[in-house]
Amino acid sequence: MLIIRLQRTGKKNAADFRIVLAEKESHVSKKFQEVLGSYNPRTKMFQVKTERVQHWISKGVALSPTVHNLFVTKSLTTEKKVRAFSTPKKPVEVPAPEVAAKVVAVDSSAIVSAEVETPAEVAEATTVVEEKVTPPAEQTAADVTAETKAE
Repeated sequence: MLIIRLQRTGKKNAADFRIVLAEKESHVSKKFQEVLGSYNPRTKMFQVKTERVQHWISKGVALSPTVHNLFVTKSLTTEKKVRAFSTPKKPVEVPAPEVAAKVVAVDSSAIVSAEVETPAEVAEATTVVEEKVTPPAEQTAADVTAETKAE
């Protein structure tokens, strides 16, 4: 299938384009059938062989979206512009809801548990729990075995 599209020429950071007739599947910068014109986006200079373009369009050749919009701007076709490309939308970040964190600590006598809502409350709860927690007395292996036997 044939298509009329742009082929980039020119130097780095100084783009210049040829308007060419090429196979749709062929590489953009390689093989083409015919040069139909040129376009310089910096100087807005636009040259095209109108009779050849009209000839190929009458044969059913497709236009790339960018070339179509360029031809509409230059009044070579009477159709409306088409969407040439779409930019991806940035995802909107939704703040995560505050999830209740559960702080659990083992006290020497019981298990301490508290429901908290915000990170500040978590910090408060952990400091309070740290104050309540007392380390168990030093036990020797003999004391531990004696307690397990007694139970």
